[in-house]
Amino acid sequence: MVYDRTCRGRTARPGLSHAWWAGAKLYRSLGRLHAYRGVDSWDEALEWLAEYRADQPLAEVQYWGHGKWGSARVRQQVLDRRALDPGHPLHARLAAVRQRLLPGDRGLWWFRTCETFGARPGQRFAVELADFLGARVAGHTFIIGHIQSGLHSLLPGQRPDWSETEGLREGSPDDPQRAFWSRWKAPNTITCLRGRVPDGY
Repeated sequence: MVYDRTCRGRTARPGLSHAWWAGAKLYRSLGRLHAYRGVDSWDEALEWLAEYRADQPLAEVQYWGHGKWGSARVRQQVLDRRALDPGHPLHARLAAVRQRLLPGDRGLWWFRTCETFGARPGQRFAVELADFLGARVAGHTFIIGHIQSGLHSLLPGQRPDWSETEGLREGSPDDPQRAFWSRWKAPNTITCLRGRVPDGY
């Protein structure tokens, strides 16, 4: 698991990075993950994922941080469908992680980020990333916090079965502007304490 360690509060106030760090410690103590790292960039995140215990395969990657439709970011560095292009600066590191990730439904990359799989850009990213990694990918369509709505996953070759308007508060599927906050009655809702993608999601 990797998280964005750059989202700190002002002066003595805690930021989201403190919550992600605490969550990582809790998940580690419960045996829900084997290792975690706070990162300053996607370069650092992907390098660590590719090299940490490199003799062992990866069954699951979770990223905790910020997202928008079709992307996830560390600080201001964005990971989106452009990274799947061989000419992109992140491509080689992402391909190295792919080599370690178990294939098909034995492997999982889960964005625990706001609205990464929402609207048309999110659906396109989900499809292309699953095909690139050769493994299951998961992400959300709503703004997430301790309640996390709109969780969906795709295997390589699958197409989204959720609406392009799910989680969308303002704008259109092609030009999303604002997302709804997660809520209990929204589709496919879990809490931050749930460590697995439920069956059927």
